Amino acid sequence: MKNLFDAARVQEVTGRIAELSSDSTPQWGKMNVSQMLAHCSVGMETATGRQKPPRALVGRILGPIIKPLALRNDDPMRKNSPTAPILIIEDEREFQTEQAKLNDLVERFGAAGPACCTDYPHAFFGRLKPDEWAILMYKHVDHHLRQFGV
Repeated sequence: MKNLFDAARVQEVTGRIAELSSDSTPQWGKMNVSQMLAHCSVGMETATGRQKPPRALVGRILGPIIKPLALRNDDPMRKNSPTAPILIIEDEREFQTEQAKLNDLVERFGAAGPACCTDYPHAFFGRLKPDEWAILMYKHVDHHLRQFGV
């Protein structure tokens, strides 16, 4: 399974982040490229415990059912999937700042390995093991890089 504890996946993702430009346009969704980068950064901060969104009621009910389906293979995430309110970025962001921040978060997550992962539950899926966080973070960032054609 592709995950951000694999150095090759970290290199792949940071290379794709570098391919983005301030005028990259989405193939779907509402975010611009700077908002997407900030959105992915908040996701990475959730995996490390720097952000702690509350559990969603729907996640408490459906999370245990959907988690094994979402993390069982390398299939990409579906377009326009729901997101936790903390990850919704509506204000304008500076592209280069957000690009550098996400790149740094991905590199630090990969280098730190399992020790960097929080035991705080994911807002939808609940408790995740470090390897599950690493898979989910790869899938999430990959999903949004594909959204912008890289």
